[in-house]
Amino acid sequence: MRRTFASLAMIVAIIFLTACNFSDKSTGSKGPADPDIDQPDDQGGGVEAKESPQIVVLSNRADMLSDGDALIEIIPPKDEAINKLVATLNNTDVSNEFALRQNKRWMGRIKGMTLGENTLSVRVNSLDAVKSTLTNHPNEGPIFTGPQVPRLRCQEGGQPLTCNQPPEYTFLYKSSQPGSIGLKPYDPKSPPSDVANTTTDHGVTVPFIVRKERGYQDRDEYLILALYNPMQPWQPWQPQPQWNRKVLVTHGGNCGVSFTPGTARLNDFSGTFNDLPIVEQSYVTGIGLGFAVMATALNNAGHNCDVVLQAESMIMAKERIVEQYGPIRYTLGTGCSGGSIVQTTVANAYPGIYQGLITMCAYPDSMSAGVQFTDSHLMRRYFESPDSVSRGVVWLPTQWGDIEGHLTHVNAVVADEGLFKAATNPVGTCYGPNSYHPQNNPKGQRCGLIDWLSHIVGFREPAIWSPMEKAAGFGFASLPLGNTGIQYGLLPFLQGRITGLQFADLNIHIGGLDIDIQPQAARSKADPIAVSNLYKSGMMMVGNNLNTVPILNFVGPDPGLAHDSLHAWWVRWRLDREHGNHDNHVMWAGAAPLMGDLNWVHEGLVAMDKWVAAMEKDTSNRPMSEKVVANKPADLQDRCLMPTGVAAVGEACVDALKTLYAYGTPRTQAGDAIYGDNLDCVLKPYDPAKEYGPLANLILPDQLKALKEVFKDGVCDYSKPPKGLVPTQTWLTYIDNKGQRIIGGKKLPPIPALSDVGMRSPAFKY
Repeated sequence: MRRTFASLAMIVAIIFLTACNFSDKSTGSKGPADPDIDQPDDQGGGVEAKESPQIVVLSNRADMLSDGDALIEIIPPKDEAINKLVATLNNTDVSNEFALRQNKRWMGRIKGMTLGENTLSVRVNSLDAVKSTLTNHPNEGPIFTGPQVPRLRCQEGGQPLTCNQPPEYTFLYKSSQPGSIGLKPYDPKSPPSDVANTTTDHGVTVPFIVRKERGYQDRDEYLILALYNPMQPWQPWQPQPQWNRKVLVTHGGNCGVSFTPGTARLNDFSGTFNDLPIVEQSYVTGIGLGFAVMATALNNAGHNCDVVLQAESMIMAKERIVEQYGPIRYTLGTGCSGGSIVQTTVANAYPGIYQGLITMCAYPDSMSAGVQFTDSHLMRRYFESPDSVSRGVVWLPTQWGDIEGHLTHVNAVVADEGLFKAATNPVGTCYGPNSYHPQNNPKGQRCGLIDWLSHIVGFREPAIWSPMEKAAGFGFASLPLGNTGIQYGLLPFLQGRITGLQFADLNIHIGGLDIDIQPQAARSKADPIAVSNLYKSGMMMVGNNLNTVPILNFVGPDPGLAHDSLHAWWVRWRLDREHGNHDNHVMWAGAAPLMGDLNWVHEGLVAMDKWVAAMEKDTSNRPMSEKVVANKPADLQDRCLMPTGVAAVGEACVDALKTLYAYGTPRTQAGDAIYGDNLDCVLKPYDPAKEYGPLANLILPDQLKALKEVFKDGVCDYSKPPKGLVPTQTWLTYIDNKGQRIIGGKKLPPIPALSDVGMRSPAFKY
């Protein structure tokens, strides 16, 4: 949700970090060895030595490198030391980039790759040369997202068009003053006197000084923060000892699109609440434990709500970490609202980017909410208009809630004003004077989310072009949001909570939306290709791949923010549907709105880290879905914080809260299934006698005639799976080798051998 709703009260707890006095002697001191951090250095990334030398690409997939550089390791032949190494990149000698490093591994960071394919050749001793093909993409992208949406402008200081800009480095610190929250500016030339100490999760005690790297990739901002001693060097083969080689990724809330560079979000609640000055954000806790913290503007869903671009931005930023800071053990995500959307959709569509998810104010994806909020938008138009009264139909406000599945109409208003209108309206000023206007500039850049997703949903055929499309001379992005066949308020009508007069009037007059998201008398028809591609792409998260990653979700009541906990159960129910269980999904519930209990944000980071660290030790060949469950700590279970402050443990406690926290939607009130991912229902013939039984007599003859016209193509048959429902395909690309768009995407080739090794520990094989 946007900051306009930040004034709503929350139950919060003050969390203080234990601070130690600053001491120069503590810098770089190392405590007891931790088996979770002391990884073997002899064969980096778990690559087994062979008879011939091997080129291992640590940075990323060998076919997805960017910005001209790559971190490379040379594995010597089995039982043979490297006495001489000759390396060439495109026939240019780069031998001096490689050396036997302090970690006893032959490593080097090569630079100067040209765009496209590059050949790295390495000759060890007197053996034949081995070669590897490295495909380099521009720093500004794209890699697999397809032709890029135009930028109105780049950031100040950025290069035109590409938005490239040299990284900037600043320093921050944690104060030792009691009650101090957050990080403050730090000047290495004039250090403050109140620098706290921190001891990492592997026993290294250092001053709580943080280096913040701010740069631009994929035409947008990224941030990397880590504990850092300004007086010591840092190389990827010799990171400073306080880094635990783990990454925490933060995200922003909401769902939207932007045509200028944005801001990488660090705080747990960014985009949903104003920063809470008495609550320490989990990224600060993570840094203190030794994590590197990473954020990209493009994984801030309020700035970019495209799962493909979110994933691309994160693999580019993780490549930056590997090349500049060192190989990564594993990556955890954290975030509220849009931050939960990014985590679950990316984990389902691009598995391997995350190894653990911490979700709050949860939605499973943007399209599920989009369906619900589309209906909310239509409900507002119907209920808040005086037209129904003029037709002799009187509604009680409580009945509005009955139709919408909520106690009141408030959630519909908040969802519509705060989310739906801003995200979907194609008319605006997003691209300055060249923005779309249906009459004045039909060829202009459309500003809504659906058009942003044109690489996924495709474009409308000429047979259904609107007058605006005809004037523009091209079809707009296909519309996946339809409401054909939906009998709004069916359950309240059958249960006697609304009258036949009300039920019929609602369905006759609610109408639909046109291609410009403007009201129309007829129901909307979803484009079949758009619907199918949304499932295929993972923008609609069906959950078929989500069992490969552990999830810890925080649950609390919704005070009218359109975040009711039903959305968290959507994730759980889809896991049950797809896999027969939700063993990788844990809920922590409490009374604090949306969050359950803010104390748990920090405790949850430690709990998730414990879970994933246990998985890291499991080097068996069993599937990731089995590793997740087999290595789940016994004490990490569903639990509920009781009013007494004691936590009740077990699934029964969160199940009991469903009646309090999880409401319905207009579609569940129309008879839809519980999962919330039905974009377009299968239709069956409309037969009022079968649908309503004796209650059909409560509908006036003229209304019944009108209903038959509304439902001439049929009504939803919710006993059947949704139209177009297909499993999400993993690792799709939306661009071919000629730079042309691939509508709907196609599967990327397998990961090239001996690459992508530095992104995660060997146990995490997807």
